Amino acid sequence: MLKAIQSFYNDFLNPRPAPDGITSQEADERSLRLATAALLIEVTRADAQVVEVEQAVVTRALKETFGLTDAETAELVALAEEQAREATSLYQFTYLIDKGFDPDRKRGVVALLWRVVFADSRMEAHEEALVRKVADLIHVPHEDFINTKLKARDAANDGGKG
Repeated sequence: MLKAIQSFYNDFLNPRPAPDGITSQEADERSLRLATAALLIEVTRADAQVVEVEQAVVTRALKETFGLTDAETAELVALAEEQAREATSLYQFTYLIDKGFDPDRKRGVVALLWRVVFADSRMEAHEEALVRKVADLIHVPHEDFINTKLKARDAANDGGKG
């Protein structure tokens, strides 16, 4: 447990120089992408049954949201799965998003979470609780939490056309 906390501090909170050829702004954006991807992975696991359609929605959402290539998306998903597996809480991901994203991008993260929840055309209580917790931790107002939920549900009911 202590090792996980220290690792979180070193990896996410402790300022460090960016790798050669990467600006600190680019490094910050990569961390935010990874945090977002890890939260999406966490939602796929919330109901203890990861289904292929949820994984596909995660991949598509990350690719579209961040304008990534197929290879970049696959690498991000693999890193996110590893980070989510090693995480002791959601805090390491939500902290970065709360500090790094403006209110519109935070709402966008919640909307992505809902897309994953409704990917299999049903919402489990654990999934809803997880999205609610994330929305609270990144300070997304309840009204936005509900509005993004309704839009995602309606889009899922329309077969993704809405």
